Amino acid sequence: MGPRRRTRKPEVPRRRTASPAPSPPRRGPRLGAPSRQRRPRRQGLKEIRMLQKSTGLLIRKTPFGRLAAEAFLVHLFEDAYLLSLHAGRVTLFPKDVQLARRIRGIQEGLG
Repeated sequence: MGPRRRTRKPEVPRRRTASPAPSPPRRGPRLGAPSRQRRPRRQGLKEIRMLQKSTGLLIRKTPFGRLAAEAFLVHLFEDAYLLSLHAGRVTLFPKDVQLARRIRGIQEGLG
């Protein structure tokens, strides 16, 4: 014989407990009034106008200076390494860096 099937007991409807005070009915969007969804947009536009009028720096000077210095050094070492390869060497020597700065000139080499 197969497995026995259990018979279901009929569910008895449960009594409802007393509910709290009814909440006020929800209102739909009002016609002619500004909706709440546009307020963040206004705030963003206000912030944009304020930033456009200001003359303060948006990026702090110190991290930006570090980034510029890193870019300068990376470019300098790339050029110096190409000079060492041109000389038939793989090792980077100080004279390669000096020659790279000399070839660059004062404008790009910062002195």
